[in-house]
Amino acid sequence: MIYFNDYNPDKTGKNDCAKLLNLAINDSINDKLIIDKGIYKASTIFLKSNVEIHLKKGAKIILGDNLEDFYDIRINRDASIKRPTWEDCYYDGRPSKYFIIGENISNFKITGEGVIDGSEELFYGKITEFHIEGAYYPRIPLIYIENGRNIEIKDITLTRSAFWTLHLVGCDGVNIDNLKIINNPIFTNCDGIDPDHCKNVNIKNSDISCADDCIVLKTTEAFKKYGDSYNINVSNCRLKSTSAAIKIGTESVNSFKDITFNNIDIYDSNRGISLMLRDGGFLNNIRFSNINIDNHLVHPLNWWGRGEPISITNIKRNNNSILGNVSNLYFENINADSENGITIVGESIKDIYFNNVNLNIKNKTEYPKKDLDLRPSIYNVKEMNFYKLLNIGGENINLNNCNFEIENKKIEEID
Repeated sequence: MIYFNDYNPDKTGKNDCAKLLNLAINDSINDKLIIDKGIYKASTIFLKSNVEIHLKKGAKIILGDNLEDFYDIRINRDASIKRPTWEDCYYDGRPSKYFIIGENISNFKITGEGVIDGSEELFYGKITEFHIEGAYYPRIPLIYIENGRNIEIKDITLTRSAFWTLHLVGCDGVNIDNLKIINNPIFTNCDGIDPDHCKNVNIKNSDISCADDCIVLKTTEAFKKYGDSYNINVSNCRLKSTSAAIKIGTESVNSFKDITFNNIDIYDSNRGISLMLRDGGFLNNIRFSNINIDNHLVHPLNWWGRGEPISITNIKRNNNSILGNVSNLYFENINADSENGITIVGESIKDIYFNNVNLNIKNKTEYPKKDLDLRPSIYNVKEMNFYKLLNIGGENINLNNCNFEIENKKIEEID
């Protein structure tokens, strides 16, 4: 084992330890790097194959405050925010700068009871009561791993990320177990886990609380070469989101198939499950089972959604986008206490199966509920009353042993 203490790092968080950390990681190839209790400020950290980084309880790696020190791949790239990101947020998947990055690595682990902190306040833009905009877009993800093989992340806590917390790109063979993600619930774009063009991924026993989406599968434009996302299994997780607790999309240049979510507790969230094709691709053989959902409308402008427990939409992002297709979705043993009903909107949506789905709809907030939020798309927002099940364009929608109740009789059912 290699001990980071032997490199005499500053453990007070005052000085940048990135050079020492990178030296210790290089020295730990085919070994285990132990990081003891302390605060270690760092700029970009480069991960290597055949290394385990173990953060002991009380150890904290914190993103450094001099952004000029971070690895930057931008070439004549304008990252300024010209419109709020809830209106204009298309992202090709490639960040501007990197904090913890691993490219083309295999047999890598991050373990232990320590913390990795993203220093979110360094990236604040406009601040309101319900929403913190970023200073620029895209910002620095907390951990970014591209083309990884046999990756394990276990027991650690990731917190205060200013952008996507754990972005996995083109990875094959990922095991995430007992991960905690705790982000600011009003800071935009700080997703939890983003498997992007990934396959053979297991996420289990994890607790995620963040703004935007907790677990969100994507196929982004910049990494189209890695192909589809498939064989992804999520189980035994607790999720709290200001946007969608579980999401697939919106970036969908490739497809998603053979994916399961089982035994999930969604609480205090805006949307429960949101499936959003906007850039082509297809959804096929996606299963959701044994899921409890408690959700409500967070804010009608800053955050997408209108308090839907389940939302399925297949709509072009813009007039030049490709339309995808959705088929063979299965929802079984779902219990939802919600402020809205189930939404199915778009073209090429078919063979959706709801089995033992119980939905209790009631007003939970005083926000107006008179529209259907389809952002981002060519339609964006449409006037619409609340509903139990709204189906516009879906074919072969099957309901078996389902019970949809509305507590407030003023909410209109639309069949």
